Order: sequence, then structure tokens, then C-alpha cells
Amino acid sequence: MDWSTTRSDRDHIDQRGAQRPCDHIEPKGLPRAPAATSAQTANKSGGANDDEPCTWLVAQTHTHKEAVAILNLKRQGYRTYCPMIQRARRHARRIEQVLRPLFPGYVFVGLNSLDAQWQPIRSTIGVRRLVQFGDQLGLLDPDFIRALRAREKDGAIALPERRFSAGDKVRLIGGPFDGLVGTILSVDARNRLNVLMDILRQNVRVRVEPGRALAVGV
Repeated sequence: MDWSTTRSDRDHIDQRGAQRPCDHIEPKGLPRAPAATSAQTANKSGGANDDEPCTWLVAQTHTHKEAVAILNLKRQGYRTYCPMIQRARRHARRIEQVLRPLFPGYVFVGLNSLDAQWQPIRSTIGVRRLVQFGDQLGLLDPDFIRALRAREKDGAIALPERRFSAGDKVRLIGGPFDGLVGTILSVDARNRLNVLMDILRQNVRVRVEPGRALAVGV
């Protein structure tokens, strides 16, 4: 996801730089994990004081450096938030659920006001840049952060579950069949989709994860 170009972000980000009333946001911590590798450990709210931020900036991090950026921002007294979701991962012949950033490569940074010193964020280890629209900082609506935190359960954002069934038309996302439309033949016990594709007038069956399929018309 590219915060600097997608249109949907503009629905949440205040490009005018206007101050908004400070809404109280009750912080929620995320499960502990090794600090060197887990953004969720560094994600716990923290900063110079106990007041919740009125303004949230969006910092783009270097690849897989969300945890590094969060830890170094907290050391400078900034509050941070990196919403997480659960993803299935195969490990030692088992499928396990792990926490991953909802917006890979991005961290939200809270300020009490735009008068606060935000320039050091740009040179923080792990941070690539601050998201801007022209010469204006991209500001997140505090209600957007509130809505995300309200959907947290056990440290993860609860995403709406997508259910597919045999006969559904789906468009594949990513991989060699990106953008192609097929028909679901069946759904296995792990919710993987068996999809029938028509490629060069030949029927080809592929098996994909539900996250790599989008219902046609959605």
C-alpha cells in the first residue's frame, strides 16, 4: 500500500494541516515478542507524557523495519501505533497464526500538536520519510486511529471474514495468474480455493489462499 498515492487514504488524511479536537484514545498493548524482530512489542504506547495525541503523522519505514523505527521513535519520546493483523504461516509442517502489520512499511506517529518538534522523525533510524502531499504533512484523523483500536482483539485488528463457495467467480491477485478470472471448484479444510482457469483455451486448475482471490464485482 502506498500512502502517498492511493485515493482512499485521502478520505482519512487531513491534507490541510488544520488542528482537530483531541479525542481520548485508550491505548492497547500488543503481545510481547523479541524486540529485535517484532513490531508488536515496540508498538506499545509510550512517550514523553500520558496525554493522548491530537495529531497523527504517517511515517514510511524501510523494508521490514517497523519495529526498529518504533523503538527509536519511542526513545525520542514519540508515541507510535502500528496496527497488526493475524496471518497464517506454514512452519515445521504446521500452520500457525502470526501477527503482521496491517499497513506494511508504515507507522503512525502521534503528536500533541503540530507545534511539537516533528522534524527529528525524518532522521530516525528505521524511518524512510514522512508522508506528505506537496509541502503539507499528511495528517490522520484521530477517529481513524480510534476506529482501528476499537477493532483490536488480542492485539490484532479483526478483519471481515471473506467466505467463498463452489461456483463463485474470483479474480486472482498476485503470482503468475494475477488479474485472471476463474471459477471456484471447491474449498478445502484450510479454506484454500481450488480454482478452474481458462488459459489459452485449456482448463487449468490452481490452488490459492483465500487472501489471493477477490470476488468478481467487488
